[in-house]
Amino acid sequence: MDTFRLHGQPPFRIAVLHGGPGDRGDMAPVAKELSDNGGVLEPLQTAWTVDGQVEELKSVLEAHAELPVVLVGYSWGAWLGLILTARYPSLVKKLVLVSAGPFEVRYAAGIYTTRMNRLDESERAEFERLVKKVETPEDLARLGALCTKADTCDSIEEAVVPNEPSDLQPRQFQQVWTEAAQLRADGTLMDLARKVRCPVIAIHGDHDPHPAEGVLRPLSRVLVDFRFFLLKKCGHTPWKERWARDAFFNLLRTHCR
Repeated sequence: MDTFRLHGQPPFRIAVLHGGPGDRGDMAPVAKELSDNGGVLEPLQTAWTVDGQVEELKSVLEAHAELPVVLVGYSWGAWLGLILTARYPSLVKKLVLVSAGPFEVRYAAGIYTTRMNRLDESERAEFERLVKKVETPEDLARLGALCTKADTCDSIEEAVVPNEPSDLQPRQFQQVWTEAAQLRADGTLMDLARKVRCPVIAIHGDHDPHPAEGVLRPLSRVLVDFRFFLLKKCGHTPWKERWARDAFFNLLRTHCR
């Protein structure tokens, strides 16, 4: 199984991290857009543990990137990027967190309710079933489609290209997310954030069910160099949003240097 893709020409000074866990390749559109201005490395996580993904990412960066990199992590990838940066600070010049999940449990309680309120009755029943147990790649693809509907403000239809089920890893999703949720619950995630010393940029949509306050407030307390940008009319995936896409890429081009 491939562990990376290359976009543009070397040197590869930017690396983008996909969401999920297990949603391999969902950052390809961002990598391609940024590659107009230089090489972009797209690591593809295959490991089934948080530590495994961190070590795999470290190996890919050391083998293929010009270090230190600007690391752009989306959703789960934002947490993964922060964990790697805390453990291996020499690898990362700047960390960009896109649509990160809340860093403290108290901010996470409303995500499920917000999503359910944005789905119809049959979709809510299906969502509840899938959240409890994702068994097949098709299950994970369907859960992703329901989340996309609930998480999007105003999509650019041609930008919404769902991953093929063969690209999705449901067992990886369940195992890694269970570990990651525990890191948040026991405070380890914030302990790691306190170790980050490089500049950190967070980009978040005002329509994202993951509350912006769950990123802004915890990280503002502990990071030494932190900037937060809230995009209007923007859900969880900024590059698929009609009103936020241009602003999102303008921010990335400005800060991925």
